[in-house]
Amino acid sequence: MKGDRDSLWAMSKTFRPWDVDQVWLFPPSVQDFVPAKHVAHFVRETVRGDLDLTAIFASYEEERGYPPYHPAMMVALLLYGYSRGVYSSRQLERACEERVDFMAVTGMSRPDFHTIAAFRRRHLAALGGLFVQVLKLCREAGLVKLGHVALDGTKIKANASRHRAMSYGRMHEAEAKLQAEVAAWFARADAADVAEDGTHGSARGDELPDWVADKQQRLERLRAAKAALEAEAKAPPAPADDDGPGPSTGMVDHGKPKRAPDGGPPDRAQRNFTDPDSRILKTADGIVQGYNAQIAVDGDHQIILAHRLQTNAADRGALVPLVKAIRRDLRDRPQELSADAGYCDEANLAFLVRRRIAAYLAPGRIRHATGDPAGKRRPRKGSRVAAMATKLRRAAHRSRYRLRKQIVEPVFGQIKAARGFRQFFLRGLPKVRQEWAMICTAHNLLKLAAASR
Repeated sequence: MKGDRDSLWAMSKTFRPWDVDQVWLFPPSVQDFVPAKHVAHFVRETVRGDLDLTAIFASYEEERGYPPYHPAMMVALLLYGYSRGVYSSRQLERACEERVDFMAVTGMSRPDFHTIAAFRRRHLAALGGLFVQVLKLCREAGLVKLGHVALDGTKIKANASRHRAMSYGRMHEAEAKLQAEVAAWFARADAADVAEDGTHGSARGDELPDWVADKQQRLERLRAAKAALEAEAKAPPAPADDDGPGPSTGMVDHGKPKRAPDGGPPDRAQRNFTDPDSRILKTADGIVQGYNAQIAVDGDHQIILAHRLQTNAADRGALVPLVKAIRRDLRDRPQELSADAGYCDEANLAFLVRRRIAAYLAPGRIRHATGDPAGKRRPRKGSRVAAMATKLRRAAHRSRYRLRKQIVEPVFGQIKAARGFRQFFLRGLPKVRQEWAMICTAHNLLKLAAASR
């Protein structure tokens, strides 16, 4: 039947051969897998020829065991995957087996997801550090002008559910309940010991059943989270924008430490069991368990000049570190800087004046401009915030502030919508910061690839 069908097709039209059983006489070249100007070739060759991977290679010292995959290939795989919206180690493993563009990057190597995850975990700091190298390549290519730079932040979900967080008040109730259940089982077990002596064979008979062991583990984790909140309440208040995780959710109210009448944590203080560094954050779409991801973007080609990740939902503390990072990495400063109302306060405006950067920070509503939660006070006459409000109002639609939205917001759209990055895969603030750096690196690589065509 197959031969008859093929002959019928051949009678009506001549087609190009389709012989899936044909054996290749010559080995294929990865250069032929995808078009010559495909971004897969660009990422691979950039990693091979332009990036300094000394920090990664230095960790391979011994010759024992089976040779590992080439570190440069693994770096190229991760960066290319991030640029294509493929982030998890299992997704990357499948892509190496199924997609020719990934084969063009790996040279037909197929590392499994354990190897990919272990490599990323082992070299996470070095991978995050590649951001500066790619940024400098963008500048050498003429993509960084530092004319107008826009700042913004977005809330990104942590690799943890907000339903895995528990308030301090509920911890008290849950601890008592779990402790009573576990104690009741032990009491029943003690009473039945004598009767069960001959029924367990080689087992001792005192092993915990799975449900009791699980409750015991939950009780231990709950007590650890409760103790962490209590220790935080006793310690001196941490700065709101500290480089560490900062205050737990519910431990600060409008910038001031919040404590129970006895000096302990308030009942509404929360801690997440899966990723304790993440925080409950408000977004336009509701509440998420996540982090506040910040970027500074150059106006000419939407290159990310600096990045920051923090647990604090307030944006204002990110302005100074972002501007300092630009100065540190590029040895230069922006001529103009715009940002929304979340960044506008006296300290930030004074900092930009000292750095001789023309500022366009929207004062927004009065409560944003003054920090007054009731919104009853106007900006102090003669203050920098009041002067900024007057400056933007007089310029109206001709103000340079109008550039902010068209510079920085499309970058978040490309990252979150086009490349599908809406949740971190790693846990803990140090690791998530490096993951955000890799996301920003992949974005800049794509801009560099587009400019090189």
